[in-house]
Amino acid sequence: MLITRRLEFDAGHRIPDHRSQCRHLHGHRYALEITLAGTVLNAAGEPENGMVMDFSRVKQIANEHIVGAWDHAFLAYRGDGPVVAFLASMPEHKTVLLDAVPTAENLARIAFNTLDPVYQATYGNQLRLERVRIYETPNCWADASRTDLADRG
Repeated sequence: MLITRRLEFDAGHRIPDHRSQCRHLHGHRYALEITLAGTVLNAAGEPENGMVMDFSRVKQIANEHIVGAWDHAFLAYRGDGPVVAFLASMPEHKTVLLDAVPTAENLARIAFNTLDPVYQATYGNQLRLERVRIYETPNCWADASRTDLADRG
């Protein structure tokens, strides 16, 4: 059985080598979809009876490990020297330094790699993260999936 929880957050970024508008500092209303696979629990009297995982718990974990850190932050590529220096000049600015350019593809991959061990540790082998989808806009998104990880060897 597959379940999906969607969360939204606001963040800024820039794509330093882009040849168009995305090379400028700008922001998005991102959406994050987390798809989990697992067995529907059959445990009468338990709070999660009939569920793969309580959607509120899916949200809590995502907020704790991704959304809380990225919401209203500037997601900056560590190698983008001028922007990193500019952001560092603002006291208490919420900046998240990433080891990859903050494209939708890289954000989806980072979120998957961050969340995968957390969901697995929460419920053991019965539950697994299958896909993370990041919407940069309502019409543009990137998926990172378990299949992608397996293909990397």
